[in-house]
Amino acid sequence: MAFWSSFHLPLLIGLLSLLLHPIAATTDGIHLRIRPPSNILIFKEAPTFRIPVFKEAPAFRNGNTCNSQKNNKIHIVMTLDANYLRGTMAAVLSILQHSICPENNFFHFLSLHINPEINSTIKTTFPYLNFKIYHFPSNLVFGKISKSVRQALDQPLNYARIYLGDILLTDVDRVIYLDSDIIVVDDIMKLWEVDLGDKVIAAPEYCHANFTTYFTNRFWLDKSLTRTFEGRRPCYFNTGVMVIDIGKWRRGGYTRKVEEWMAVQKQKRIYHLGSLPPFLLVMAGNIKAIDHRWNQHGLGGDNFEGRCRRLHPGPISLLHWSGKGKPWLRLDSRKPCIVDHLWAPYDLYRSLNVRLEE
Repeated sequence: MAFWSSFHLPLLIGLLSLLLHPIAATTDGIHLRIRPPSNILIFKEAPTFRIPVFKEAPAFRNGNTCNSQKNNKIHIVMTLDANYLRGTMAAVLSILQHSICPENNFFHFLSLHINPEINSTIKTTFPYLNFKIYHFPSNLVFGKISKSVRQALDQPLNYARIYLGDILLTDVDRVIYLDSDIIVVDDIMKLWEVDLGDKVIAAPEYCHANFTTYFTNRFWLDKSLTRTFEGRRPCYFNTGVMVIDIGKWRRGGYTRKVEEWMAVQKQKRIYHLGSLPPFLLVMAGNIKAIDHRWNQHGLGGDNFEGRCRRLHPGPISLLHWSGKGKPWLRLDSRKPCIVDHLWAPYDLYRSLNVRLEE
């Protein structure tokens, strides 16, 4: 009896505890799983992720006409996400390959986790690349993100573009922000030299698009909300390709303005698409419109099924696989769209099959 009380009773209590509290195995042990309310988004720590292996890119050097002084740097901001890393590497290669002065490009990468392996991967793939990796703390957006039509749009890094003024060094006054699912087929300097005038953001603008579809009926029926567009002609623009005057963004307090609309969304559900609508609420109708050639967007298809789409007519400087379908996934599944073959030449990924053959 004494043996039972000293050994079996604690064991029984432990078993009952496990039955009452489901467990979740993680890389650092076993933790109790507490189920959150269904209307709250919980950001999980990044799972163990095997970094893909990439081929080393060629060295891209400045020509004799390039000036490599500090004030001639082109600052490009992108995010580093495990699921999009292959796209990021292809995007960087395309930018370097088509730049007249590739060494003038400086890349600012935002990541949820400072991963030494990713840093090493970038260095070995692009030995001559000028870059810096910044930590983007997910707590900046914790409790501010609402569920959207696609889970990928709910990830914290999708909102990083709102906080560039807070994260980047204070001596960075202007940046080109680019999504990871793009390919540049022109000299990025042309986009960098866009005259912003008194505007904070420059981007291709699409006034023929049905702007009302980006917000719910509840928004359009509330005059206190729609009043925000008074004095503006709001048009759709895609936030995956923007030239941003960071100095003006900071001075104008635009991060807080976007956050205010995110707070309204939490209360009233006024839109369905991630970080785009609050940007539109603050900036639409008040940006510098630039040539559509700089964002041939929508190549990933719609946000539900990702159906194939064709190129729009006209010249192209940048291809953008916005939408559900990503070219690397469709190529790997052997179900590519025609436009995915335009992305393939920039893919530096070394598949396992290739490595085995070597």
